[in-house]
Amino acid sequence: MTYTTGAAEDYLKTIYAHTEWQPDLITPSVLAARLGVAPSSVTEMVKKLAANGLITHVPYGPLALTDAGRLRATAVVRRHRLIETWLVGAMGYDWDQVHDEAEILEHSISDRLLEAINARLGFPAHDPHGDHIPAADGTVVRPPALLLAEAAVGHCGTVLRISDRDPAVLRELAADLIGPGTEFTLAAPFTIVLADGQSRLVTPAATAAIWVTA
Repeated sequence: MTYTTGAAEDYLKTIYAHTEWQPDLITPSVLAARLGVAPSSVTEMVKKLAANGLITHVPYGPLALTDAGRLRATAVVRRHRLIETWLVGAMGYDWDQVHDEAEILEHSISDRLLEAINARLGFPAHDPHGDHIPAADGTVVRPPALLLAEAAVGHCGTVLRISDRDPAVLRELAADLIGPGTEFTLAAPFTIVLADGQSRLVTPAATAAIWVTA
């Protein structure tokens, strides 16, 4: 039987998210830090996930999802991002307030309710932070992208997504009217010029959270 308790789903989702926008696999120590659990807890869960064919790993080495694990992970990610989109679009939440709510709801709502939410929202392709919402079959299509922190001065592009890991960064960017779809030119390190000609200073934390067109 596939091991897919709420805790297992959180592990799979975190492993998936780590490599969604960059290629390096996640290590058990990083996974423990991301989930806020003891390394011994990670060791035990990794054994269960591997025994159920959801991840591959070598002792103390990085973790990778199997095809079955990736399908399960994208199903949870799909739930999470649709719920976030619903909370912002229909329930009046701000984009910095939805992550924790979605963490709870993603394990409890039925597939029927999820698809009703999806239809009511008009089958969105992205969540409020610009992250792609996987299709029901796990398909995800992402354009070439790079971190704003890695872009060269003079780079012209569009904001694709913003990590929701730090709510303070989301609030900062919302106040500056910066979000997915914002067109800009990087005029200097930490200074962007918007399409309307207005300049914005962006903190180092924000440049490390913003992904833009390559």
